[in-house]
Amino acid sequence: MVITNDVNKNDLVKQVAKELKNVSEVKAPEWAIFVKTGSHKENPPVEQDWWYTRAAAVLLKVQKIGPVGVEKLRTAYGGKKNRGVRPEKFVRGSGNILRKVLQQLDAAELTKKVEKEQRKGRIITAKGVSFLAKAASSNAKPAPAKPAKEAKPKAEKEAKPAKEAKAPKEEAKNEPVKDVPKGE
Repeated sequence: MVITNDVNKNDLVKQVAKELKNVSEVKAPEWAIFVKTGSHKENPPVEQDWWYTRAAAVLLKVQKIGPVGVEKLRTAYGGKKNRGVRPEKFVRGSGNILRKVLQQLDAAELTKKVEKEQRKGRIITAKGVSFLAKAASSNAKPAPAKPAKEAKPKAEKEAKPAKEAKAPKEEAKNEPVKDVPKGE
């Protein structure tokens, strides 16, 4: 079985989004074509099926950082707001979008709410793990491996041709220096 960490993340999100289109519980609301994904954005998303892409990314985020709530996801999907001449400021992403996506993933039984000792939020279910594994195996292009840094043999420096030595300056004539009185 292919682990989701072994697959290129961009391709995996696209594949999971394609698989989520077949899940009846996950569906973009009517208002999704008009809404921005946060107050830091100037325009709504250009893609028509951006809802499924966001749902796929949220599902992977829930798997990775596990019990996670809406506020943490808002921070993850936030960005810098252009405030004109004033300095940029970080603002969180849209909570309504993330809340609806998580509710749809809960209805599809891909995630579930939990309350642990100190952290509560949503975690991925066994059905969600198998869903991601199936999507990862159908898209089994491995992630690009980071090239190992090999010790390269240092090339010997080639001897540069020596510059020709300049001829010594002709020495000043051996005339005695006249003493100039200081007061005059």
